[in-house]
Amino acid sequence: MDLQSTFFKTSIDDGVAHFIMSKPGKANAMSPDFWEDLPRLARALETDSSIRALVISGEGKHFTGGMDLSAFQPIMEISKAEPARGAFALRELVLKLQDTFNALEQIRIPVITAIHGACLGGGIDFITAADIRLASKDAYFGIEEIHIGMTADVGTLQRLPKLIAPALVKELAFTGRRFSAEEAHQWGLVNSIHEDHETVVSAALDMAKEIAAKSPLAIAGIKHTLNYARDHSVADGLEQIATWNAGMLRPDDLTKALQAKMAKKEAEFNSLLSKAGLS
Repeated sequence: MDLQSTFFKTSIDDGVAHFIMSKPGKANAMSPDFWEDLPRLARALETDSSIRALVISGEGKHFTGGMDLSAFQPIMEISKAEPARGAFALRELVLKLQDTFNALEQIRIPVITAIHGACLGGGIDFITAADIRLASKDAYFGIEEIHIGMTADVGTLQRLPKLIAPALVKELAFTGRRFSAEEAHQWGLVNSIHEDHETVVSAALDMAKEIAAKSPLAIAGIKHTLNYARDHSVADGLEQIATWNAGMLRPDDLTKALQAKMAKKEAEFNSLLSKAGLS
């Protein structure tokens, strides 16, 4: 498993992976290596069945200031092309950028973001693709694409209305105003608020370790089922979970969990089979 990156510092401890954005001099702005490395790293975790949760945080004063100006260069080049071909190429580029954050939804393990300082523009696309969001008191947010005359196109407008009231999303997207960690918490965008950068990262890692101790099969089922339910009707969701449990619910994990509960101990669950073993 290759976790080398020019944008992220990566580590693994007791089943928890930690990706740290390490461009603090540029407020962890999303340069081209960010867009290449994040989906590659996230999907690489799938090849190690011992990894059961992922935490993402940032170095320096801010989580991320959004897309780096250098990432706009391909767009400027495309705009010079013949209009139809330029439009096709731009669509392909946007889909590739979207896939960066789709990867966070698609991997089986829960993704927790520990947010401090600024989380702007592409940062909202980023965190809305995660499963859980924790914030420090000084965190602030903004859908700021409107300030440069564009419509956000990498996930914010699709995912955020599933997390908070659509009318709020419209206000924030139309005006581009920044909002605080307290507002984000009141609206349900972030799960909890912590004192500072250090404590929010610590809280995220503690939560990830708690999740990592659970049945990885059940955790994968919960993530898949919740994402499916978000995008389908209640009837479809009920059909999906009935089929899922008909195939996946087996005595092994249930027995271990019940025996551990009776003995007042922590259960130890077998890891899933590695995807690498299927290739």
